[in-house]
Amino acid sequence: MPRDLRPPVDILHYEIVQEQASALGRMGRALEQSLARLREFDAAYEAPGTPASMQPARRKLVMEAGQALWMFVVQREASGLRDSRHIMRTYNVPGEVQLCMGLVPAPSKATST
Repeated sequence: MPRDLRPPVDILHYEIVQEQASALGRMGRALEQSLARLREFDAAYEAPGTPASMQPARRKLVMEAGQALWMFVVQREASGLRDSRHIMRTYNVPGEVQLCMGLVPAPSKATST
């Protein structure tokens, strides 16, 4: 087996960059999936509007998309990509999802400690 002649720091840097790219891909796919679930929900109730009984389910989807957006933006920023306007345009992120970015949902009242 041939020995890698690169300095260990270069090898480590390469591994870190590979992991950053992989994490960005995972976060981007998670955002795409959460936005797709929200759009599918909205499409199912588009004609008459979302019934009041379905508002909590929709709100949960919006919050999940906001969390996925937050994770993606943070990962991008950690990788040196600071401008998130590109994400908002490319993924067509609704304003209400952008407003939920980084919010942590309140714990359920059903679970008591």
